[in-house]
Amino acid sequence: MAETMEQEKKEAGSGSASVRGRSGKVRIIIPIVLVVLAVGGYFLWTYLSSYESTDDAQVDGHVNSISARISGHVTEVLVEDAQYVKAGDVLVKIDPRDYEVAVAKAEADVADAEAAVMSSQTDVPITSVTTESTLKGAHSTKADAVAALLSAERQLNAYHARLQSAQAQVAEAEADYKKAADDVGRYKQLVAKEEVSQQQYDQAVQTAAAAKAALSAREASLQEAQQNVTVAEAAIQQAQARIAQADASVQQAMTGPQQVAVSRARLKGSEAKLLEKKAALDQAKLNLSYTTIVAPVSGVVGKKTVEVGQNISPGQQLLAIVPLDDIWITANFKETQLQHMKAGQKVKFSVDAFGRDYTGRVTGIGGASGSRFSLLPPENATGNYVKVVQRIPVRIDLDPGQNEDHHLRPGMSVVPKVYLQ
Repeated sequence: MAETMEQEKKEAGSGSASVRGRSGKVRIIIPIVLVVLAVGGYFLWTYLSSYESTDDAQVDGHVNSISARISGHVTEVLVEDAQYVKAGDVLVKIDPRDYEVAVAKAEADVADAEAAVMSSQTDVPITSVTTESTLKGAHSTKADAVAALLSAERQLNAYHARLQSAQAQVAEAEADYKKAADDVGRYKQLVAKEEVSQQQYDQAVQTAAAAKAALSAREASLQEAQQNVTVAEAAIQQAQARIAQADASVQQAMTGPQQVAVSRARLKGSEAKLLEKKAALDQAKLNLSYTTIVAPVSGVVGKKTVEVGQNISPGQQLLAIVPLDDIWITANFKETQLQHMKAGQKVKFSVDAFGRDYTGRVTGIGGASGSRFSLLPPENATGNYVKVVQRIPVRIDLDPGQNEDHHLRPGMSVVPKVYLQ
């Protein structure tokens, strides 16, 4: 019994020793665990606070709407939805015949306007030379007419003097003839009485005949002098008429600068008309070029509504092209997440459609919240204001080479992580 009690005492001592050993280990492990948890929590907090993430993000990109610039009848449609096209590929063809006719008419109008310009260009120097020549000729004609007038006036004065002399000579011849005739009458009576000789009577008769002949000659000279005066007066009137005509020609020629100005104005009008016709030709050629609709960018065709045989009008949307080489990420972060966010920060994001991560950079932060860009922006001045955390769009551009396979499509959902450090 004593042995049993001693054994129990030994067992009790060894049990208390083992309990003391386990308690010591626990006291050592607990601080270690706490330290590990603290360190792990610090690193976890550091990691979680090193980036901002959101699930309100999607792939974004341009959607180039292709519309008609002219009206016409569609003859060919060379693409289908989801087809990849390159920039410059023909998409749709419109019947070009009406526009070819318009180009031909515009070319004819341009040729006609060019001919009018050439004619006006020729008229300007011709008008200038003609008016100058006319002015010189008018001055020369006037000078000749003035000289002729002076000459006619001198001749008229001379003829007037001759006329007066002829009139005096006629008066003298009349007096001589009257005396001779009176002598003949007296001698005739004396001969009958034989108071004078027959010879004296015959001599008186001859003297009277000579006086009569002289009177006739003087009268002829008088008539000639009168005719000369009439001719000289007519010459004066003719010279005066020529002077008046020359003055009128000078006045007309003096309008030469105005005529030249009119010709030049006509030339400018023709040139302006030519420019107008050339512009119409350029427009007709543009309209003809619009009958072939080509892809402005490389991308995937979508939203195609055009079909062969359709009549389309200007501005009508035919299809759309989405360029897959120019896409980015639009992430709508809460305003509380933007405190440390800035352009240039590194971004990693995943796409729901693919099991891989992409990288990029923050390019910029939007100028307003998404609600401000909505169709009906909220009006907070109604008295029923409830504060709601707003979201601001952040643009993220992909790093080069991230979308070479063109798998990303605008509208795909992504989950970005913007690393703030």
